[in-house]
Amino acid sequence: MAALGELERSVMDLLWDHSEALTANAVRDFLADDDSKELAVTTVLTVLARLEKKGLVDRERHTRPHLYRPTATRAEHTASLMEDALGTAADREAVLVRFAGAISAGDADALRRVLAARATDEDASGFTARA
Repeated sequence: MAALGELERSVMDLLWDHSEALTANAVRDFLADDDSKELAVTTVLTVLARLEKKGLVDRERHTRPHLYRPTATRAEHTASLMEDALGTAADREAVLVRFAGAISAGDADALRRVLAARATDEDASGFTARA
């Protein structure tokens, strides 16, 4: 998964925060309200095109102006980043141990619940469930 620059992250956060697809002008207007800095619509269009090329944004071409929406939820994207990072580890268990040691008690409890539910699904079906 490709890394995101600061403006790309801002655009993705904005798209994730809105349930409806947005035009480039709407993205520019929302970003201007948040940062109080003016962006040219061509800059926003360039960022959206890069995000589309990275597979993070879909463009609805049947409308004018085009509408943009994320291809995955924020949670799905974050999980994908975590899977990619784990996939590059030579010692996956060491990475998981380090990760588990660094998360908050609340996150550890949530992780335990997810793993327990996954184990129950595996036991009930006889197949390995993929989280």
